[in-house]
Amino acid sequence: MSKSNLEPVKFDDYEIGDSAKFTKTITEEDVMKFAEVSGDYNPLHIDPEFAKTQMFGEQVAHGVISVGLISAVLGMELFGPGILYGEQSVRFVKPVYFGDELTAVATVKEKYTKKDGKLKFIRCTTQVLNQEEELVTDGEAVVMVMN
Repeated sequence: MSKSNLEPVKFDDYEIGDSAKFTKTITEEDVMKFAEVSGDYNPLHIDPEFAKTQMFGEQVAHGVISVGLISAVLGMELFGPGILYGEQSVRFVKPVYFGDELTAVATVKEKYTKKDGKLKFIRCTTQVLNQEEELVTDGEAVVMVMN
């Protein structure tokens, strides 16, 4: 279900169990761009010689890059215009290596309102899986729906 057009999301259009995916292969260029944008130049991510001496034996992507894919699946695939990404819990389960193909999956878990129905929220489970379908990032997100 892609909601990436300009039509605003409507709270009543979603049901428990609705789900969407977003897939991207993580490259060395992605990691270097993220380091530049975030200022996180940890040598585990950007220095192959240093990374060889660490527990994974090679460079790994910043864990937060997988959270960016969750943002993409929420904002561009499952929902779209008219949501505000307001909350994310996350647990990094496995490392992400250069060349890994990651798939972020978001599934509607709960819908609720506050302030006499004026504020509308949708809670989703969020998972990121690698190409072996191994869980690399696990969590939950809450989006606020404006309509």
